[in-house]
Amino acid sequence: MNDNPTFESALAEVEQILRALEDGTTTLEESLARYERGVGLLKICYGHLRTAETRITQLAGVDSEGKPITKPFDHSASDGVAAEARTRQARAKPKGDSGMY
Repeated sequence: MNDNPTFESALAEVEQILRALEDGTTTLEESLARYERGVGLLKICYGHLRTAETRITQLAGVDSEGKPITKPFDHSASDGVAAEARTRQARAKPKGDSGMY
């Protein structure tokens, strides 16, 4: 048994444990051991879900209350691009040109 299974494999194992416990054919000791394993797997599943929720929140740009996260836009990188585009545009037009082709 993997100590750090994926969400999907942990959930699948929890489902197997539930079926075995519902079946009623296991001994008390075996049932307790499976129940304990199931609780551990559920904790792993919740951890994976918390991690996924955090990632989604960061990607969406909202805080825990659903309010947008705002921060000043750093436009210094785009200034160089805009200046280069203006330079190219100025070179493409000869001086004194009426703009008609």
